[in-house]
Amino acid sequence: MRRRDDLGRLLDRPFRNHSKGAQEVNLPDFLDLFQGIGTLVKSSPLILISRIGFMLLGLLLIYLGKKGVLEPLLMIPMGLGMSSVNAAVLVLANGEQGTLFVDPLVTDHTELLNLLQIDFLQPVYNLLFSNGLIACFVFMGIGVLLDVGYVLARPLLSMFLAICAELGTVATFPIAVGLGLNFNDAASIAMIGCADGPMVLYTSLMLSRDLFVPIGVVAYLYLGLTYGGYPYLIKFLVPEKLRALPVVEKKTLVITSSEKLAFAVVGCTVLCLLFPVAAPLFFSLFLGVAVREAGLHYFVDFIGGPLLYGATLFLGLTLGVLCEASTILDPKVLTLLVLGILALLLSGIGGIAGGYVMYLVSGRKFNPAIGIAGVSCVPTTAKVVQKSVSAVAPNVVVLPVALGACISGVITSAILTGIYVTVIPHLK
Repeated sequence: MRRRDDLGRLLDRPFRNHSKGAQEVNLPDFLDLFQGIGTLVKSSPLILISRIGFMLLGLLLIYLGKKGVLEPLLMIPMGLGMSSVNAAVLVLANGEQGTLFVDPLVTDHTELLNLLQIDFLQPVYNLLFSNGLIACFVFMGIGVLLDVGYVLARPLLSMFLAICAELGTVATFPIAVGLGLNFNDAASIAMIGCADGPMVLYTSLMLSRDLFVPIGVVAYLYLGLTYGGYPYLIKFLVPEKLRALPVVEKKTLVITSSEKLAFAVVGCTVLCLLFPVAAPLFFSLFLGVAVREAGLHYFVDFIGGPLLYGATLFLGLTLGVLCEASTILDPKVLTLLVLGILALLLSGIGGIAGGYVMYLVSGRKFNPAIGIAGVSCVPTTAKVVQKSVSAVAPNVVVLPVALGACISGVITSAILTGIYVTVIPHLK
């Protein structure tokens, strides 16, 4: 009965029937009975328009996910959560409007214990999001899917393109500071340039916890732009003649599983030594790689299946329900929207610029479109490159080289995460 009483106090609607006769029961009017409509009608014009806009945006994300324009595994639960949370606003006992989904900004321990009994996603948020565990789970799953042999086959080329494709992650930081953001917030929003969701989540949780919600939402909304926007960027910056250039075939190195495992162990140890604050991310990524290369199939099946897809489901769902209009309508959000798209744009340009450098160094024999694969949205950017090349030259295969750059981008993004999380708190 205590659980129901707590919920009754929260909603200001007692569950107990204190009346002994029907004449004592006061029937609520229509707006009290259907509080979602009531709170919508009684909201300020800005909140009303925003709630309706987010509900429609959620439906649009579901549609684009179903059509394959955006990543369906993430966008469908995110879109449904976004639509639901903005529809399900009700009046709480303190007179404020809220939902029964999750409160990401609660700090009082007593209030948190009460919310854990009421908000159905609150335990998921506090267990997986508040400490960055969700980012580590996703990164572990990514590690299982990565074949670092593509990197080891062409290490210098792959790392060079990946570094060039971090232009947005680096250049957006001073721009954000110039627009008035503090160093912590600037570093967090700049990480969108790496197009790697777990990195953005981890950095914002470490540096900008108050802006974690809008930064996380902006990041994952914009990651869909790598599907829809980067092909146009390639067409704009790389002419068809150059997009049709084949990969110059060289003697391919045979990379054994033992060598890949050694790379994972050494890479993880060195990076953890250099950037202990970001060690959970490095550990998660290289654990996935190590499990894959060690042939531990039971672990591979679990991490690459239930763990990765379960984490992705709750990631999309929770980010969606965090898109409540009152939470997102922060004056800084417009700045974050502009900086996020700028970061991804600069990273794409930087990657293609690196491709042009290799084009000149190789004696005009390297396809510069491959450079954008250095943006570490695995394996999306590599697929985008191959699709753009196939559109003008169906028989040209650049995917192996593009995957090497893409996987290297994951590593460089993790390194930049470590640098930001380690260095930024010491800057004044």
